[in-house]
Amino acid sequence: MKQLRHILHAAICVVAVLLATSCATKAPVKNNDFVFFPPPPDEPRIQFLTSFSSESDLAGHSKFNELIVGAERVNRPIWKPYGITSTKGKIYVCDTQPKNVGIVDLVKRKMSYLKPEGRGTLKMPINVAVDKDGTRYVTDTVRGQVLIYDAENRFVSDLGKAGEMKPCGIVLSENRLYVSDLSNHCVRTYAKANHELLFTIPRNTNDHKAKLFSPTNLALDEKGNLYVSDSGGFGIQVFDSEGNHLRSVGEVGLKPGRFALPKGIGVDHESRLYVVDAATSVVQMFDAEGKLLMYFGEPQSSGRAGLYLPAGLAVDYENIGLFEKYAAPGYKVEFLIYVTNQAGSQRVSVFGFMRKG
Repeated sequence: MKQLRHILHAAICVVAVLLATSCATKAPVKNNDFVFFPPPPDEPRIQFLTSFSSESDLAGHSKFNELIVGAERVNRPIWKPYGITSTKGKIYVCDTQPKNVGIVDLVKRKMSYLKPEGRGTLKMPINVAVDKDGTRYVTDTVRGQVLIYDAENRFVSDLGKAGEMKPCGIVLSENRLYVSDLSNHCVRTYAKANHELLFTIPRNTNDHKAKLFSPTNLALDEKGNLYVSDSGGFGIQVFDSEGNHLRSVGEVGLKPGRFALPKGIGVDHESRLYVVDAATSVVQMFDAEGKLLMYFGEPQSSGRAGLYLPAGLAVDYENIGLFEKYAAPGYKVEFLIYVTNQAGSQRVSVFGFMRKG
């Protein structure tokens, strides 16, 4: 514990220095209101596309919209989001302040809420995962359980006994359910069919390199490898599907490629890793071997691409067409990157990984 206190104190010092110095990336390319990262002479790869914080942002603010929807339209806001995920046509956002999951219908440009009562009441929803059949799994750190709902938002069951765990991150594979456990410093692996606990990660608890301090967010790559954002360990731990440690990415420090407070993570189809650093307000991108490629966001800025207490992140290949209209001329969107902000005027920022075309 003494060593951990020293590490935490060092992290606080790191955050203070980072915020007081110019640790952020150089100013992004701006061309006719299009914001790109990284700056020249490197080729632009990430474009800020848009953001939204409420249902009214989805519909726009034109006179035509006002005429069609009328003055009776309800403005459904997002207050303090954390976890985020997506399916075809929809984005799901865990909103910790009103204690609900916002469901954003990108096609209808409307929002609804998963906010059940009774046994399925949410007390502190942190992360959400949605299965192919529409089943929703929500981690609740106050209840200490994973709450399960069907595609119609009806409560199905809960996973975990009172006091057993403090779930935070969650991710689904074809037949397994991975849940990060803050109180037991591990990732719990369940069989998705019957919710049987199969094993905990790391499998080798004597391996110091694989140790987890405060495992928060989770992601899976195309090979089934599990990525764990360890906020208390100031890095990312990577395990295979059976919980064997593969490698570590990052450590506490000032230099790019290191972290002050890693939170949301995602992995694209090329095994590139994206990590939100909540303290420095950037997203860092690494290749499959853990080498830093670039980072994006506009810390210490009120610009449209600015990130404000960023928390969650998700990579999306299914809804590209709904955001192509924001792409700069001469560019195509390969996939989308969503980042949630717990402060500021834009609660969900949408970036695109771009290619010329």
